[in-house]
Amino acid sequence: MFRTFRIRAYERGILFADKRPVRLLRPGRTWIFDPLVRARVEISSVRDPFVRLTELDTVVKAGLLDGQALVLDLADNQRAIVTVDGRIAAVLRPGLQALWTVYRKVEVQVLDAREVRLVSDRLAAILEAPGAREALESSTVEAGHVGLLFLDGRYQATLGAGTYAFWKGVGRVRLAVLDLREQVVDVQGQEIMTADKVTLRLNAVVAYRVADPLLALTAVDDYRQALYRDAQLALRAVIGTKELDALLAEKDQVAGELEGIVKARAAVFGIEVRALGIRDVILPGEMKDLLNKVTEAKKAAEAALITRREETAAMRSQANTARILEGNPTLMRLRELEVLEKVAGKAKLNVLLGERGLADTVVKLV
Repeated sequence: MFRTFRIRAYERGILFADKRPVRLLRPGRTWIFDPLVRARVEISSVRDPFVRLTELDTVVKAGLLDGQALVLDLADNQRAIVTVDGRIAAVLRPGLQALWTVYRKVEVQVLDAREVRLVSDRLAAILEAPGAREALESSTVEAGHVGLLFLDGRYQATLGAGTYAFWKGVGRVRLAVLDLREQVVDVQGQEIMTADKVTLRLNAVVAYRVADPLLALTAVDDYRQALYRDAQLALRAVIGTKELDALLAEKDQVAGELEGIVKARAAVFGIEVRALGIRDVILPGEMKDLLNKVTEAKKAAEAALITRREETAAMRSQANTARILEGNPTLMRLRELEVLEKVAGKAKLNVLLGERGLADTVVKLV
């Protein structure tokens, strides 16, 4: 007719009679009068901070945990962070929870999840705690980037580099991460007709950075695609008004004109264009051959002109020398001796010099 139940020092027991919780059993041996065997005891270890009972709601309602456990009944907009012995133990979502306070030091921080963002100097430990994945979503903004926080489609804040956590179940949270570093867009393979009806292909490069993150994200669907499109349009607008010779001769000037146009368009959606350059100008095969022939003819003409100029200069120099020698016999004589000196260095000569000059001498080569 009597039943005995033993509760260890690190346990607590809940006595149920006729399926109703009626008593909290403390450590020790307890005798229960139960002639019909309708009593049962559910035991929970207090070393585990959480009260593990199948009928926690009825036990709490009966007040059997008073002074033994901390009871939490979190609303839909509430979350809780549990600290046990100074360490983050769990993140709790809405619902009924109970934690034993008789064995360990238990602290609970109840938070309003409508604030959306969780701010804590122990965020890393919170994100690793049990229940964090179900209650929180986290995002990391790397160095050189910025994060734009939106809640239910409305802009909330701009966040710098770091790790951030947001409560789930309180709204549609979006953290858009944008790169603030200088980037490059390649505008490749643009087939454009010049003003003199020559079809060519251009490759251009645009260096840019995001100057206004919010405008870049909200003014256009994709700011990189928008910048690529504007660069294409600017290329067609500028190159179409230039003749091929002017384009090839003034490529840097054309690039500067293009940069001014693209810079003004990109500023509308928060992009700062740092530089724009034409990297390659690709001509059709027949046009390339024709330009090579033209270039070859120009170079040949320039070479011939230079040769004629040199010949004319040489003849003019010889004529001047002849006039000088004609009027100065002594200088003529010295010139003859210089010539003989050069010849004597290369052969064995017998030279007879008269008084009337080299023209009247008899030179005998041995």
